[in-house]
Amino acid sequence: MFLKSLKNIIYILVLISVNGCNEKADQAPKPPNILFILSDDHTSSAWGVYGGILEEYVQNTHIKRLAVQGALLENSFCTNSICSPSRASILTGQYSHKNKVYTLNEPLPRSHPNIAQTLQAAGYHTAIIGKWHLNGKPEGFDFFKVLPGQGKYWNPVFKTNDQWVDGHDGSHGVQIKGFSTDIIADLSISHLKERDPAKPFLLFTHFKATHEPFDYPKEFAPLYKDIDIPEPASLLDFSPKTSGRTFKGQKLEKLAERWERATNEPDSYWTSYPGLPYELEGLDSIEKRKRIYQKLVKDFMRSGAAIDKNIGKILDYLDESGLAENTVVIYAADQGYFLGEHGFFDKRLIYEESLRMPFVIRYPKEIEAGARIKEMILNIDFAPLMADYAGIEKPIYMQGKSFRALLNGKKTLPWRNEIYYRYWLHHPDRPAHFGIRNERYKLAYFYGKGLNKKGVHPTHTKPEWEFYDLQEDPKENYNAIANPKYKELIKNMKTALIKLREQYGDTDPDHPELQLAISQEP
Repeated sequence: MFLKSLKNIIYILVLISVNGCNEKADQAPKPPNILFILSDDHTSSAWGVYGGILEEYVQNTHIKRLAVQGALLENSFCTNSICSPSRASILTGQYSHKNKVYTLNEPLPRSHPNIAQTLQAAGYHTAIIGKWHLNGKPEGFDFFKVLPGQGKYWNPVFKTNDQWVDGHDGSHGVQIKGFSTDIIADLSISHLKERDPAKPFLLFTHFKATHEPFDYPKEFAPLYKDIDIPEPASLLDFSPKTSGRTFKGQKLEKLAERWERATNEPDSYWTSYPGLPYELEGLDSIEKRKRIYQKLVKDFMRSGAAIDKNIGKILDYLDESGLAENTVVIYAADQGYFLGEHGFFDKRLIYEESLRMPFVIRYPKEIEAGARIKEMILNIDFAPLMADYAGIEKPIYMQGKSFRALLNGKKTLPWRNEIYYRYWLHHPDRPAHFGIRNERYKLAYFYGKGLNKKGVHPTHTKPEWEFYDLQEDPKENYNAIANPKYKELIKNMKTALIKLREQYGDTDPDHPELQLAISQEP
């Protein structure tokens, strides 16, 4: 009897032990879901969480919600400030010369590694919905529903695997009635509801907004109707001569010309703008620029308000479905944008308004609410960060590095103290250039030719250097390249620039004159 009882006790203990182990296995931490929300051109000055003259005007309830609940990057930068290249760098963790997306016209090479492929191989369900803008068919995604090219704000066409044609051709896609920002958010939520819950997900939700023509639903039309928005201090910069700048730039008057063409040629022009016709007749140059600025900035913020509303819709779904706790949520823009600074609109340049990428991230399990990260982050770091969250050692193809430790408050880690930037899509008004930025100074070389890349302008411009002291001149209003007090500093920065180009493998072996120019006196 005793032996029988002893056997029973042992049997029970074994069962308890096994069940306990199984329970622990069931409770093992699951890899987090990753939701990466990306907007187009939604510059940091229009987020309302970075300060600036627009802070009191922008509608940012849900952007602020993410920033309050998570972390905000104070110094996040792109490596090539234009849509397709920036998106390629985000996907691959590589500079343009590595992923071969230099301008707006190159697809990612077939089978080129990217973060979606990497996470898919690790058991993630991967999807992208919204703007793709990389010409070739998305690879590494279990599901995609993307806009052809820029896509349309109203009643957009979406391409899926079944209707795919390379390029910006949307003739084989499916049209959905409504406003694109609303549609992309709704499609994203529907996809999350229908996904395989057994797998963690990687979802890229990519809005078309706030790209030109800055359109918005009617509910946002009354915003800012009877008020004047504050102007940037450099709005009335009409000439490079006043700043020492070496090129013209994309002036606001060019935008007004587009409005006029869209008004007069509505059936043939490439797009339509809200609020046309917009009267500018009879105004002098100063009055005209001021009025152009008011329309641009108001339309931009209205378009941004629609993004904020839909971010809130997605966040609410994560809360209601119980997904929020184990989901890394990121909201970023693909680059910055000029909203009248220097008299400019558009992006492309190494100047701060264009170079900076606003970025907020929430992950309740790790990231302290309200954190602000000051270290310099690049868009090539986003893919390594996602890999890190997925429990994957950084793939060898990625040039960036994960900043997860920084997000977790480990500030003692060695980190970069300078960044390398390169813009390839040459035009005489916005010459091709590369440069270096550290915590205080910026040095750029506008080499002024297209190097046979797709879509570049054939006209060469005179090579020029620009230098800015971001402490004394934070708005980059004075090109100090010829100031003798910076001579030795510029020399040292040129040496650092050479090293960065070698580090990233961007040395222009077919154009040795570019590397040679760096070693010469300005």
